[in-house]
Amino acid sequence: MELKQIQYFIALFEEGTVTRAAKRLNIAQPALSMQVAKLESEIRQKLFERGPHGMAPTEAARLMYRLYTPILRDIDHAREHLSRRDVIVTGRVSLGMVSSEAQSVLPESLARFDALFPQVEVSVADGFSAQLIDAVESGRLDAAIINKPRGRLMLDVKPLLVEEMVLVTSALHGPELPGTIDLTGQPDIELVLPTRRNGLRGALDAALMAADVVIQPKFEIDLLSTIVQFVEQSSVATILPRVVVQAQADEGRLRIRTISAPPIVRHIIQVTHPKRPIGPAAEALIAIIAEEIGRVTTRAPE
Repeated sequence: MELKQIQYFIALFEEGTVTRAAKRLNIAQPALSMQVAKLESEIRQKLFERGPHGMAPTEAARLMYRLYTPILRDIDHAREHLSRRDVIVTGRVSLGMVSSEAQSVLPESLARFDALFPQVEVSVADGFSAQLIDAVESGRLDAAIINKPRGRLMLDVKPLLVEEMVLVTSALHGPELPGTIDLTGQPDIELVLPTRRNGLRGALDAALMAADVVIQPKFEIDLLSTIVQFVEQSSVATILPRVVVQAQADEGRLRIRTISAPPIVRHIIQVTHPKRPIGPAAEALIAIIAEEIGRVTTRAPE
């Protein structure tokens, strides 16, 4: 997924017709249509339906628009700072991330960031959301990317993404299950889940409680990498964000199934101290990380 494709998609979403979107972007209509078609092919979802009044966005397009509009705005803001020839961005960015995101998209994100800000030093810490909140409050971190907690925060909060959580089984040892799972039907599945100290478990429990569904996991483990390895080697299933398991699913080691009921999502937010605003380099790093997460999580279910 290229930045250009996202820009073309947003223009078509907002303008409603290929003609107006192409005029806004100052490109030929076939070029716009081709890039949107490539984007649909990559994420394996239909984004627009042609109708009598133009291009009508699908539900997938609406979700993608909500995910990518703030990211594109942050990238444009960072590019504006970078384009100022009289400014050389230096210094240090100290960022915290929940481990589910750090393990999944951090290497690619840091490589992209280093190409933009070669003179900026970066320090990244992972941990539970509560630990990272404390670190931002005390000044040990400039900002943190965390799971949205239930309680009210005294920090500045910026929503980044709403991420789907999926049921995951081993491709080799897992049970035979349909492509979509209804947890309200109390399926007979042995589960391994993070402990209740983990923000992922909080998002899962909240969704299940709202649907009056009770699930008792057989195993509880906080190390997500261990959960993934355990599931891959056994008949036990888990429920995790798609970004955590997509790479293994692409390699054919895991199978991902959409949870149809109740829908389970986790909200990823950025927290900063109200008295310590972050600079353009930190904004750019967070925007890149959010884009990498969105790139993975907008893939279609298998």
